[in-house]
Amino acid sequence: MTATDTAPQDAAPGDSNDAQRGYMPPAVSAPRYWLLISILVLLGCALSAGLAMRVLSEEAGTNSYAVLADSWLSGQLHSDQCFDGDCATFEGRTYVIFPPAPALVALPFVAASGQGADFAHFMPISLALLLLIAFIWSRLFSAAGPDQTRTLILLIALVFATPLYYVALRGDKVWFFAQLVGFFFVSMALWATIERRNAWLAGAMLGMAFLSRQMTILYAPLLFALMLNDDEPLFRINKERIVRALKMGLPVLGAVAAYCLYNYVRFGAPLDTGYAYIAADVAPGDDNVISLRIKDVGLFAQDYLLFNVVYMFFQGLHIEFGGPYVTRIVGVDDFGTSILAASPFLLLLAFVQRHRITFIGVITAAAICGITLFYHSNGFSQYNVQRYALDWLPIAMLLLAPTVRKEWRAILAVLVGYAMALNLVTMAALKVAGVA
Repeated sequence: MTATDTAPQDAAPGDSNDAQRGYMPPAVSAPRYWLLISILVLLGCALSAGLAMRVLSEEAGTNSYAVLADSWLSGQLHSDQCFDGDCATFEGRTYVIFPPAPALVALPFVAASGQGADFAHFMPISLALLLLIAFIWSRLFSAAGPDQTRTLILLIALVFATPLYYVALRGDKVWFFAQLVGFFFVSMALWATIERRNAWLAGAMLGMAFLSRQMTILYAPLLFALMLNDDEPLFRINKERIVRALKMGLPVLGAVAAYCLYNYVRFGAPLDTGYAYIAADVAPGDDNVISLRIKDVGLFAQDYLLFNVVYMFFQGLHIEFGGPYVTRIVGVDDFGTSILAASPFLLLLAFVQRHRITFIGVITAAAICGITLFYHSNGFSQYNVQRYALDWLPIAMLLLAPTVRKEWRAILAVLVGYAMALNLVTMAALKVAGVA
């Protein structure tokens, strides 16, 4: 198709030049462009205030990783208490079933505080992790090109317009803290690969990510491919690649071995994570949708596929209204909002550049996402997010950075601003509805 094929048929005489080269939308003026950036910064300040309020209002007895860390300090793997419904009872003992790396992160702080299981400072740790993640991604975005304005917009998007903000906001809960720690270690693994080209460090960080969120182990092929130069064949076996694979693989295998041993000591089988036991002690009258699913359907089943697909990709923000005239906000859908509705700027990935890294990244993200689509939980409870998307979101952001052209920055800023506004609307709706 030529340029003249797309020209308006009713072009005015003064528009003949434009008609000959095809219609081109006017460029965004500099003052209006920087107004968009200023709006993003203001929205970011408002959302940062929400984080600050959560830091100041954190209470003890809310994060089971404090229980787990305190148990380790007492020389045992089982726990004497549990702060959430996802602990497992096995042979008369209670266990915090979640992978151990987030407890390792919290361990020195729990030990130094002297508060034991009542440690009440997960929010400052979460905020510190969020800042570290932002710094790491400032390096990763910069590696995609010297466009500092694009880097700034993408950083604002990552921190305030993805599920990352929500899990940091609720870092005092075990599920969200694990998700945040896992994202941090995946980010470190990508940084070690792309900027440092250090296979040992990348492998160690991926091992820690696995011990936070198990499916992040699927990043290994992508990390290995990222260490190759563009002019190197992908499929080649030589001494250098074998050594690099061993350097990256041994720390990962060590993490897998440690996790299997951890499971064996707790539950008598290396692949038994304890998740199957979390609903065993729930009384029939106290069942919720998650315990019923586990009891009646199982941890993984095709029955969950349609529900999870709709919520991952299509469900919009749903604020519930009630009262006699259905005019009063009474809640927000706690199964969340789809990643594309809550973070619409990710739709720009439709224009991602063709490259072998793109292919491997898409396959990796699809594998991680595909497995979770058959899982009994989609991340419940959550608001305006699909937090399981964080397991593959680093791939999406890595591919998005070089995809966004200079002339698309204003479009990116508008989509990011809309996503940030949705977070503020959600927080306001939850406040009005009295939802914690």
